[in-house]
Amino acid sequence: MKTLTINIPDDFNLDSREFLMLAASKLYEQGRLSLGQAATLAGLSKRAFAEIIGIYDISLFNYPASDLANDIASA
Repeated sequence: MKTLTINIPDDFNLDSREFLMLAASKLYEQGRLSLGQAATLAGLSKRAFAEIIGIYDISLFNYPASDLANDIASA
């Protein structure tokens, strides 16, 4: 596993746990991490992460419309 060190100014009211959640949710939203990978990055179970990402206005179902159309066409 990689380790990153990030310096966050003191005037940012952001702790490490919240930062990890923000990073994990954004990477999940972009499709760069799976739900399980994002949950691991955030230090949560899959279920907890899935429940919390709604607070960040991120859908649990982040499939592009084109994927849905392809799935329907191949069904």
